[in-house]
Amino acid sequence: MSDRQQTTIFSVMTALAEQTGAINLGQGFPDEDGPAAVIDAAVAAMRAGHNQYAALAGVASLREAIAEHQRRRYGIELDPQTQIQVTFGATEALAATLIALVETGDEVAMLDPSYDAYGAVVTLAGGSARPIVLEPPHWRVTAEAIAAAIGPRTRALLLNSPHNPTGRVLDRDELELLAAACREHDLIAITDEVYEHLVFDGEHVPLATLHGMAERTLTISSLGKTHSLTGWKVGWASGPAELVAAVRGVKQYLSFSGGTPLQHAAATALSMTAEIEHLSATLAGKRDRLSAGLREAGFDVLDSAGTYFLSADARALGEPDAAALCMRLPREAGVVAIPIGAFCADPGPQARALLRFAFCKREDVLDDAIERLGRWAAGR
Repeated sequence: MSDRQQTTIFSVMTALAEQTGAINLGQGFPDEDGPAAVIDAAVAAMRAGHNQYAALAGVASLREAIAEHQRRRYGIELDPQTQIQVTFGATEALAATLIALVETGDEVAMLDPSYDAYGAVVTLAGGSARPIVLEPPHWRVTAEAIAAAIGPRTRALLLNSPHNPTGRVLDRDELELLAAACREHDLIAITDEVYEHLVFDGEHVPLATLHGMAERTLTISSLGKTHSLTGWKVGWASGPAELVAAVRGVKQYLSFSGGTPLQHAAATALSMTAEIEHLSATLAGKRDRLSAGLREAGFDVLDSAGTYFLSADARALGEPDAAALCMRLPREAGVVAIPIGAFCADPGPQARALLRFAFCKREDVLDDAIERLGRWAAGR
């Protein structure tokens, strides 16, 4: 089996959760629905007859809502007709973007660790990934790591902040370093901002808002994470018209268009500021709940400023190999986690000892997982 066909770590661990009946804190999806008003809007759209193909670019009301969202929150001005492309989730937006812009032999610089789809899609596009290595426990972007990753064949920077899997929210100094590198080396920036509203400490600053970046940045986001509707797979890419046109040209041969009633409902969701803020505050409380439980069980817990995830170091429990531990925990403790090393090109000793836990679950589920892990740690 080639690297392109390897089963993802998420599929492996979710299958293990199903086989053992373990609590799945590995894969990042909530176990509660998003706002009822958004679901009602989808039903209303179905009953109103919005059940056929949408326009390739996406439902007009959603593109207009995305433009208004970017203007309201970040001061970014977009033409809904030419500068926004709706996709089946952020992953399709990333795939269409990389296939459109990366040629055989090109290199793409990306934060390391990174979401596992990034490297796979770069390879499918004919390119190769170059890691901008982030070192635990602080996971900061440094000028040295950027310089090591960018060379004469680098075509693009693929940036994710708020960052999966670490929970880091890059600060302005780090973003300025990355923006300077893009300007110096004439790179296209592709930013994955699907956790943009799920920031608990600090502030999310889109790279496109920095000097000289609007004309070279494709911004990708989605409804799923920010509104607890991950199964809807409504995403989008926005930015300069010529880059969006390239994405659209590839997207038409992937899925063309669909999810039409969900797109109509997504337009409603993007205006629901209070609901989004409530979800973020609720998730911050769940992060703190799981962090405290993991520390009580004996793990060292790293800071998480956003997303659905936090990392825990198992070396204090005598477990330096998180990959092996994650394969054992479902049977020994009844809990599934993901090893951070699965997201790294070449994990160092500390990264190899880190587990990623998802806290986007009901409080009773988190409490059950904490109790199980506490019993497991105490009985070792």
